[in-house]
Amino acid sequence: MPATLPVLPRQRIFAIDALRGLTFFVMLFVNCLSGASGIPYGIQHMAASVDGMSLADVVFPAFLFVVGTSIPFSLNHRLAVEGGMRQTLWQIVTRAFGLIVIGLFMVNTEEGYNEAAMGISIQLWALCFYAAAMLVWGTRSHRVLRWLGAAVIVVLALIYRSGPDGQGWMQTSWWGILGCIGWAYLVSSLAYLAARGRLPALALAIAACVLWFILSQAVDGNEVIAMHATHISIVLCGALCVLLLFDGARSHGRGGAPRLAAGTLLALVLALSAWLLHHYYPISKIGATPPWALYCAALCGALFVLLYWLIEMRQLTRWTALVQPAAANPLVTYLLPVVLATLMRYLHLRWWPVLMHGGAAIAFALLFSAVVMAVVAVLNTYNLKLKL
Repeated sequence: MPATLPVLPRQRIFAIDALRGLTFFVMLFVNCLSGASGIPYGIQHMAASVDGMSLADVVFPAFLFVVGTSIPFSLNHRLAVEGGMRQTLWQIVTRAFGLIVIGLFMVNTEEGYNEAAMGISIQLWALCFYAAAMLVWGTRSHRVLRWLGAAVIVVLALIYRSGPDGQGWMQTSWWGILGCIGWAYLVSSLAYLAARGRLPALALAIAACVLWFILSQAVDGNEVIAMHATHISIVLCGALCVLLLFDGARSHGRGGAPRLAAGTLLALVLALSAWLLHHYYPISKIGATPPWALYCAALCGALFVLLYWLIEMRQLTRWTALVQPAAANPLVTYLLPVVLATLMRYLHLRWWPVLMHGGAAIAFALLFSAVVMAVVAVLNTYNLKLKL
């Protein structure tokens, strides 16, 4: 591996798995509470008109941050093998493409579809897509099944219709959560390769993303591109944080305390930057504003530093087994509740009303999250995973 690249551990980093697993648990919890009444305001998504964020509004940027923490390890490993650059670029493009495709299909199930013109209910169309995605990206699929799944996805794209007259096709006004992650991963990975993991270059890339949003707002530019720039800044913050904590070329044999100090300083700088920008822009997840992004990156960075101290320094790792299954099978963990909700709508089923109000809703959401994590753990034992 070229000497100019960061020197990173080769073993699996449990602190990253813990952060990813905790993020999934919170995601399952807040998503289960979607539509519930009588629950604390700070759990629900903030409206677009509100200057602020809730627990639910931190989940998506936490995923972006975790993607950033994984990029240096993944790309360095690929670059270390023969023909590494070619394989690395192929990995980046195929992973991003898979996320974008899944995100695009998912977002087109939310609105705009014309079931009469499609000749199939949107729920059945979506269930067919999820089954096809399992064939294409499932770890246990053979080549024939992958091609079959790809053919089904193409057919589903062709029969999709949108608009009142049924003459429209799939829309790309935005790319869905997974699609946004895919675009952010693509650009951030290329930025990491271009910077060769150098911290000043990555910091400048983060500043450039913020500047892009500011200039776009000033000249009434493309809002979707500005949104992507904000998402990319969060991913790059995750990459920067992990390099501060794990880059052996920077530590020169020093202990963990200087690394903790560096990670903590990064979180404080991000929070201060968010505070300054908040004087000019609101905190808004829907608006994808820099204050929202940087505050979330600061929170994720501070949590990651805490996990680094607990897991990497204090070796308190046994509790991570509770969230490890989700960390090891992220796409299935993300899609499993979506598939269940789609199936319930297709069968005209719904949760009992008592489970969607007040304390009962919170208790049910916690139980539901734990059950999903347990189901994913069982699926992992059979190697039933989605891998892009």
